Amino acid sequence: MAPTATPQPSTSHVLLTYPSPHTLLITINRPRQMNSIPFAGHTEMGQVLEWFDLEPTLRVAVITGAGDKAFCAGQDLIELGKIGTGVIEKDVAKQRHPRGGFGGISRRMGKKPIIAAVNGVALGGGFEIVLGCDLVVAAPSAIFGLPEALRGIYAGAGGPSRLVRNVGIPVASEMALTGKPITAQRAKELNLVNRISASRETVVDEALKLANEIAAISPDAAIVTRAALRESWETASVERATQLTDERYSAALSTGENAAEGLKAFAEKRKPNWKPSKL
Repeated sequence: MAPTATPQPSTSHVLLTYPSPHTLLITINRPRQMNSIPFAGHTEMGQVLEWFDLEPTLRVAVITGAGDKAFCAGQDLIELGKIGTGVIEKDVAKQRHPRGGFGGISRRMGKKPIIAAVNGVALGGGFEIVLGCDLVVAAPSAIFGLPEALRGIYAGAGGPSRLVRNVGIPVASEMALTGKPITAQRAKELNLVNRISASRETVVDEALKLANEIAAISPDAAIVTRAALRESWETASVERATQLTDERYSAALSTGENAAEGLKAFAEKRKPNWKPSKL
């Protein structure tokens, strides 16, 4: 039974576990398909992320892929091809990503932070998921790329625009127009990942260490700090991002019980006793 206040969503494409307090581990569980995601999987993952943001016991999530080869190879192209040729009946409603984008993450604003533990290839939509996460830990063998153009399609889940914002248009253009992937080391040089793990086997554990650090701070402060960072990234205006975050959160944060507890604990030289966020 999940240690949560509300029931977790039913899942068949991802596994949900709770490896440490206040932390959700999401494992894309289709290793035979290189953890590619069918349309039903996107819907499911979107529901998981919406539940995660509302679940009071959870403060941070880590996402990874099952197996030893892939984090996520993107869209299930076999399913996509069958839909395109009529082998699977075309149903427009089933071909839409959830509000949060590819895997519920690539275009997600959300509230709580997500860390990507990239254990293998992150291609196409898988790379777009990575670009939508707040922090990234990559295995030494991980690779990242947008190969859609090589298949006659394009990365339409927000990846190209976010890649431009992170690395600039020359590098983003080379990756998206040639489809050539980059290594974990190159991704680190481009500031696309926070760190490279000691090995593939330790990538999740190292991501969980980061998650534990985030889970240890005020859940209110984590939500508001993340909002400030995301607003700046999305709007490209430092001052406007500050204004938007202040208008949305400042009063509730400063008058909330976690702010009072944090200041009191500082004065009393003790560890804070955080309450679930009400933001």
